[in-house]
Amino acid sequence: MRKSSLLKLMLAVGLMGGVWVAYPQFGTAPSKLTTQKIADDLYVIHNDFVPGNTTALVTNEGVVLVDDKFPQDTENILAEVKKFTSQPVKYVVNTHHHFDHSGGNANLQKMGVQVVSSAQAHGYTNDLKQPGAANIAFEDHMHIYLGGKNVELYYFGKSHTGGDIVAYFPAQRAIAMGDMFTFGDATPQLIDYAGGGSAKEWTATVSRALALDFDTVVPGHGVNTNKAELTKFRQSTIDLRNKVHQMVADGTAKKTPPAQVRSGVEAMLRKDFHFADLHIGASLDGLMTEMR
Repeated sequence: MRKSSLLKLMLAVGLMGGVWVAYPQFGTAPSKLTTQKIADDLYVIHNDFVPGNTTALVTNEGVVLVDDKFPQDTENILAEVKKFTSQPVKYVVNTHHHFDHSGGNANLQKMGVQVVSSAQAHGYTNDLKQPGAANIAFEDHMHIYLGGKNVELYYFGKSHTGGDIVAYFPAQRAIAMGDMFTFGDATPQLIDYAGGGSAKEWTATVSRALALDFDTVVPGHGVNTNKAELTKFRQSTIDLRNKVHQMVADGTAKKTPPAQVRSGVEAMLRKDFHFADLHIGASLDGLMTEMR
């Protein structure tokens, strides 16, 4: 799919004020899914662009999922899982509260699946009255032990939202980042200020994730990649905030009209960081305020 098509799709699911509004042309039909193998017991259920990736750890006592796309994707996610194991899903971890990552929660809870999120994401889910709030919420760090295997969950601070977590698979040397890291120009960095996100804190949050020992990185959107690409992304978060700060500071010093400064920052974000209308609407004003 071409980038212009992606942007139309993303705009149809306009994330404004932390609320996902699904329009008829997108967000109602199930996504076309494929499965990618990371290790003998670790898989990624992938689709183009939106919704987010789903990671699956297989044990002899059940499956742990990380993120579960939209509600209409549940059946197809479970069908993909059955291609590599007969074990039932026991847990689903939400990397954050956005509905393209947590929309399947309520469906899975009806099957007895336990949903896990950060305490912050749990709060946003309740505030927005989204279905499927987590059964289990944690503050900083927790483990899921199932079938002799271990998933480590970390809340390192704000980034895309105020409640993003990573799911670390130490034995498989892999990490699922959620939208703390999206890979590829088609899905650029998006700071959801209404959902507690922060460009200023994002860099340090990614740095804490980089301190873990892993090789494979599962982004929130995009294809699987590696630690080197996550390191490059960290640098891009620095570049973004530095450029915005400099433009805002220059505008203040030169007494440039605020609307003109805003227009210049918007043009830079579109050109240098591939922001689309969705990203401008969710991030621009918050960025300019945070980067003063």
